[in-house]
Amino acid sequence: MNSADRAALSKEIEAVLMVISEPLSIERATEVFGVRNEEFEAAIDELASFYLSSDRGFYIQKVAEGYRFASCPEMSSVIEKFALSQIHPRLSGAVLETLAIIAYRQPISRAQISSIRGVNSDYVIKVLISRGYIESTVAETGPGSPRYYTTTPAFLEKLGIFSLAELPKVEGFMPLPEVAEALEASLFDGSY
Repeated sequence: MNSADRAALSKEIEAVLMVISEPLSIERATEVFGVRNEEFEAAIDELASFYLSSDRGFYIQKVAEGYRFASCPEMSSVIEKFALSQIHPRLSGAVLETLAIIAYRQPISRAQISSIRGVNSDYVIKVLISRGYIESTVAETGPGSPRYYTTTPAFLEKLGIFSLAELPKVEGFMPLPEVAEALEASLFDGSY
């Protein structure tokens, strides 16, 4: 194998190692790359040596009869710190309800949100801001000007949508006015 072919094989190996979830076996590698076992082993050994001599934060680990990228053991504290910073508990029902109100009614004030929900929403608004799903703006300047809340690009990204126009329509989930009135009346008179 000439040097150009070995360089091309090395790039292919790197690309595959970047996306695999399980170790790349020699058998699978020779099948995918169309090379002999010895050629693959020589290329991966050369890559492994290169990464070790380059003092990178990762290396090629030989594990479970295959190869994969692994983080260097001395990087464990920074990886742990990063992983812990990414952990967010699931959103509660109250937070999801508030997020839906903001998404469909934005821009909307804190008082309007609390009025729709029927409870104080200060805490859940703080949670949504801390998660980066909403942001606040002041519509007017001057004393007593309310803050208005809108969703952020992080909200769209989390939902996997391009714009708010892609939000599901809620009209199909809302009862007709006469059904809502009957439901409300039954709640107040005790009948079902």
